[in-house]
Amino acid sequence: MTTTTDAPGHSPQAAAGSQTLSRGIRALEVLAEAPAPLTIAELADALGVHRSIAYRILRTLEDHGLVVRGESGRIALGPRMAALARGVSRDLQSAALPELTSVANDLAMTVFIAVLDRGEVITLVSVEPRHAHVSVAQRPGTRHALERGAPGHAIQASLSPAERAALAPGTASNDSADGPTLADTLAVVRESGFATSHDEVIPGLSSVAVPLRPAGQAPAALAVVYVGAAASAEQIAARLHTAAAAIVSELG
Repeated sequence: MTTTTDAPGHSPQAAAGSQTLSRGIRALEVLAEAPAPLTIAELADALGVHRSIAYRILRTLEDHGLVVRGESGRIALGPRMAALARGVSRDLQSAALPELTSVANDLAMTVFIAVLDRGEVITLVSVEPRHAHVSVAQRPGTRHALERGAPGHAIQASLSPAERAALAPGTASNDSADGPTLADTLAVVRESGFATSHDEVIPGLSSVAVPLRPAGQAPAALAVVYVGAAASAEQIAARLHTAAAAIVSELG
């Protein structure tokens, strides 16, 4: 839990208000990342606060429709969150959806856009194939570390020196004496134009990703995740590059 101190020129009330807002936002993040609805005790533990404080935060979020409680008292994100989420990167999602649908059905794989968010990779939107014996769910809002997985490597390979410098200290550092360094991995990605991974984020799953950099948007990657594939990584990447170019063109 972060301790807030009063800075010169800021009243205690302002500091307390900022801390309350921060806790409310963190509560939404915790609920979004949880695999199932949480109890008030579980939410309080995740926030590092007393249950009475967690309860006050919950009541405020409930009043705005951002969270709901089921009959068992467990807490989940509410329908109002879906309405708010539709406004996030609206243009990118609208431009990408037809291409994502086409790629998903062409490759029989789940395809998604992942964006850079404060040193992590977060899934913005995903589409599963219409007709596939096995498909992998990639829930929007899913996060993982930037240094892990094909989408993170594709995003890092596309960053400018200034963008790399803006990353938090220690972010995207997985250098090891037992294997290739991150710099080596990114050099390969830049040369080939795509990144691959297997078992890095979820055991048993593979991914191929290419950079997606529409003007005015956060650094992103267009990627697929799958269990097995008849196509080669090069063939998958070629299809993703075609879709990425179409999305960028659509956005102008």
